[in-house]
Amino acid sequence: MSPRLLLLAVAALATVLTACAPDPETTASPTETITPSVTASASASASATATAVAVPTDCRAILSASVLSQLADTPLNDPDTGVSTGVQADGSLVCLWRDPAADTTYLQTTISQMSSGPALDMLNELVTDEGFTCYTPSSGTRCEKTWTDATYPVTDGRTLFYRDGIMIDTSYSNLAPSGYTDSIVASLFG
Repeated sequence: MSPRLLLLAVAALATVLTACAPDPETTASPTETITPSVTASASASASATATAVAVPTDCRAILSASVLSQLADTPLNDPDTGVSTGVQADGSLVCLWRDPAADTTYLQTTISQMSSGPALDMLNELVTDEGFTCYTPSSGTRCEKTWTDATYPVTDGRTLFYRDGIMIDTSYSNLAPSGYTDSIVASLFG
């Protein structure tokens, strides 16, 4: 793990490490926080390190064959969804797996550069305010939560992974391929 961050882990289960969605039995304590272990001047060097990993430009290239096979015929970045996808003006990448005719089934990931201060603040807020569970796999920080959709009898969720100045933020409803986030992490960080 990067010496720039001191992170508190919440019970990392081996099965959780391979899935997009967390184990529903795992919960986070709302008082736990993720804190940086460096001074403000050292944080500036963390931003310089962030450029070592580039934001990808191809939504399919960051996924393993196994994950792509689980997505099968689900359209990627269909313009009929009305969502701006692909490489954005700010350099981020938005990947939306969704059939425009579907009411709720989708998987949307945004990959962007983010410095550690704002990233940790965001993750801490998700733990404190929304009950996300966070742990530290693959030399990064992963936070996640699932819930039952308010309208349909399906599972919705959100998974975030932060490492070396890169935030991978995925929201989904009724579509959570096994190993999805891990596949992106492996593609970006090796």
